[in-house]
Amino acid sequence: MPSSSDINNTYFLGIDGGGSKCKAIIVDADNKVLGEGISGPANPLHGFEQAVNSITESAHIALKASGLNLQLSDLTAGVGLAGVNLPALFEQMSNWQHPFGKMFLATDLLIACLAAHNGDDGAVMITGTGSCGFSYVDGHPYTIGGHGFPHGDKGSGAWFGFQAANYVLMSLDGLKAPSMINEKLLTLLDVQDGLQMVEAIAGKPAAFYAKLANLVFDAAEEGDFAAKAIVEEGACYISGVARQLEKQNPPRISLIGGLTPRIKPWLDEDIKHKLAEPICAPEMGSVIFAQQQLTLL
Repeated sequence: MPSSSDINNTYFLGIDGGGSKCKAIIVDADNKVLGEGISGPANPLHGFEQAVNSITESAHIALKASGLNLQLSDLTAGVGLAGVNLPALFEQMSNWQHPFGKMFLATDLLIACLAAHNGDDGAVMITGTGSCGFSYVDGHPYTIGGHGFPHGDKGSGAWFGFQAANYVLMSLDGLKAPSMINEKLLTLLDVQDGLQMVEAIAGKPAAFYAKLANLVFDAAEEGDFAAKAIVEEGACYISGVARQLEKQNPPRISLIGGLTPRIKPWLDEDIKHKLAEPICAPEMGSVIFAQQQLTLL
């Protein structure tokens, strides 16, 4: 088993890899960030070669930024990735002939939770392009949702954007009352009618719809009835996820993700009062995970 001095002499690489980008950090034994790097998508579900290339590229960028006279093989890597909750992808990534000294692989959910609570037990609700609830208590992971767009991810940016598009199309067909969402969405897409709108949105991925989420919140905050109904439904779902996570008795619970500042005011009051600010960013959670695993060897 490595001693504390072994860890103290180690530089760590933390990786947070998702469907849109991969972020890497290099830290010293005191977890001081020495360099950062960002590259392309790193979810192996969307391509193994793309994922490993993004991981390696972001690591090289971070190492260069650190100014350290080291190679990737000198680093102990914690790698948190979307997609590796699927056993086949976890095995594939585990068998990767990586360039690091050591590599410890985890899901993006676990590293986000470890980061939010600085390595201690806790729970997180993630509200970004997608949505998910996750807790880690006494070594037991527990997941709610995270089923993907469009069949899941309620309360996510993609879900809000999709609901907006659906509402506008129905209103243009005369089946719903026109809303402030209509003008905002048609202007954003630079279209005039339903046919043009369908051409603009057909076949678009979750990330496209997530970019429409802010206009729903803007309209809701301006008092629009349709937007408020959509936001309240999504926020109710996230509040429900929080209550389900509470059954796992996490010491802390945090809300994380790009949509956090928009959706937080709409959560149920009892849930808002229980939320704790996340302590670290997800990539630091990968470092924490690697440090924890290193002590177990």
